[in-house]
Amino acid sequence: MEEFYSLQGEGYNTGEAAYFLRVGGCDVGCHFCDVKESWDADLFPPKPVDEVIERASEFAGRSVIVTGGEPLMYNLDYLCAKLKENGFKIFLETSGSHPVSGVWDWICLSPKKNAAPLHEIYAKAHELKVIIYNHSDFDWAEENARVVSADCKLYLQPEWSNRGEMMPLIVEYVKNNPKWKISLQTHKYMRIP
Repeated sequence: MEEFYSLQGEGYNTGEAAYFLRVGGCDVGCHFCDVKESWDADLFPPKPVDEVIERASEFAGRSVIVTGGEPLMYNLDYLCAKLKENGFKIFLETSGSHPVSGVWDWICLSPKKNAAPLHEIYAKAHELKVIIYNHSDFDWAEENARVVSADCKLYLQPEWSNRGEMMPLIVEYVKNNPKWKISLQTHKYMRIP
């Protein structure tokens, strides 16, 4: 769908320079999605992987973040292999609703209620980032935290349009459940892509 060089704006790797590959196509369909234009893969013709890597190589940062849409709708083995050959660290942002392909340095699992993650992703996730839109999302967060590995980083992130209402609740929740941390969409506060 799009490629751009920026900073990771959320989660464990916040502030790190990275080349973003936003893959078109998503069958999860979250009502609060902030890139709904990514859902229809037919709107975004495929691009040759080697050309994508050439463009990413123009920048100083040696990290690539593959996001979506839902990137795991596609087989990402070739993309990951070529990125590794070219010296990139590669990061995945996924709902986990499709089988994992590719080899990743970091997997951020952001589970969604309407398309629960496949069981295989939980052991592979380095980071669990649960979007908090309403009160029941805290229970969803705990359900998912119970099945990730013990060293997985746990984050609660307010959904952007509802952040004013949910932020005080998240702050209190983290104070009472310190295994969690807060993730903010800092790129939106900084007004960068």
